[in-house]
Amino acid sequence: MRKSIFLLSVALILALVIGGCVAPAGPGAAPEPAATQAAPAEAAPAGPFEPMSMAAENCDYGGLFKSIEAVDQMTVKFTLCQPDPAFPAKVAFSSFAINDADYLEATGGGGELIEKPNGTGPYKLVDWLRGDQIIFERNEEYWGEPAIAKTLVFRWSAESAQRLVELQAGTVDGIDNPGPDDFAVIEADPNLQLAKRSGTNIFYIGMNNTYPPFDNERVRQAFAMAIDRQRIVDNFYPPGSSVATQFMPPAIFGYSEGLDWYPYDPAQAKQILEEEGVLPGFKTTITYRDVVRGYLPNPGIVAQDIQAQLADIGVEVEIVQMESGAFLDAADRGEIDGFHMLGWGADYPDATNFLDYHFGPGASAQFGAGFPDIWEALKEGSTRATPEERQPFYDKANELIKQHVPMIPVAHGGNAAAFKADVEGAYASDIGAEQFALMNPGGRDTLVWMQNAEPIGLYCADETDGETLRACEQVMQSLLAYE
Repeated sequence: MRKSIFLLSVALILALVIGGCVAPAGPGAAPEPAATQAAPAEAAPAGPFEPMSMAAENCDYGGLFKSIEAVDQMTVKFTLCQPDPAFPAKVAFSSFAINDADYLEATGGGGELIEKPNGTGPYKLVDWLRGDQIIFERNEEYWGEPAIAKTLVFRWSAESAQRLVELQAGTVDGIDNPGPDDFAVIEADPNLQLAKRSGTNIFYIGMNNTYPPFDNERVRQAFAMAIDRQRIVDNFYPPGSSVATQFMPPAIFGYSEGLDWYPYDPAQAKQILEEEGVLPGFKTTITYRDVVRGYLPNPGIVAQDIQAQLADIGVEVEIVQMESGAFLDAADRGEIDGFHMLGWGADYPDATNFLDYHFGPGASAQFGAGFPDIWEALKEGSTRATPEERQPFYDKANELIKQHVPMIPVAHGGNAAAFKADVEGAYASDIGAEQFALMNPGGRDTLVWMQNAEPIGLYCADETDGETLRACEQVMQSLLAYE
């Protein structure tokens, strides 16, 4: 089943969600913003209400908002310049979380927010010991239900085996992304529990069309035929994963039913590359970051397999590993001239989060120059009011992405989190947005979570990395929440 949300008018009133997050969506369903409800009288902030508003003279400035108005202590009214069916999903994303106004006014809202975030969430930052751990404590002034565990600790390890050892030893209460071979081990251990996620993500092999021979569309199509995606999923992904037929995951609105990717045909790929003068003798690189993600559980091994597959058609590939932050910066600036391995997990459950971000006119330079025909389809799809009106434009965009091949979609990675059996309320968010304030670590005062990598920063509005967003979301909270 695919859930969707849509907006029929250009005015939307949002009441703050009280009582924390609701249960996560079931397998195969993308999360959507939880319904809002009126605030109980006792939860209203103390002190007199001071109305605030901001309005544009008109919409000629090119932005999204005509006006934003604080209607009362618990309600915000947005008037949009044009209908945006994905607006509720977008405003629930943590990049648009509420900041503490007093803190911003006192500090000026400068660069210190990256390491000293302020917010209205259930936890607040105590200390970030670089390379070791991040410590949060319960926000006693939180407007909603207080966090169950007084202290929350984030730790990290790039090795899935190490994360599992720590969970089995009891030194952590929960871990992210156990290895593909560890699912059965966890499920068989009465002291542990496995919480699975649906594959609301995409792993892809990117190519930058400003560098030869990737500036040739027929060459990119040939490389699309050269990769045995099924082999990669079968050998290196956990249960619940699937071969990608397109960039969009099946569980997210905007997926095109019946659309298939190029069939695996190495002989045809080699013939095209020879016809285009790429073979014989083509040498290139494949660049990746050695961090585990739900969309790519074994990056180094997968890189080696892609290297071997391309060698079979006569392409010599050098594997290049980069530090995560440097890699993301280089990809965004369009500085990687060979293949690169990257992926995306849903920030919010709508096609705009996947397609506009990667292929719209404001996309990064990782794939090189954009494609105006894709831009036009995305523009039309983003402004129609209902899913039925929007879907044909996303079908068109997905077809054009297949034609232009800015990247090769490989897999939607099934993944999971694991917890001690006595952690009550444990769950794994389909979009990686676990709210640890809702979990009871067996009555202990401290909940310790171990993920794949250290956060890059802690200011949600400045981040795209999933490991980073999960951490900052403990401190920052949006107007709406996802189921």
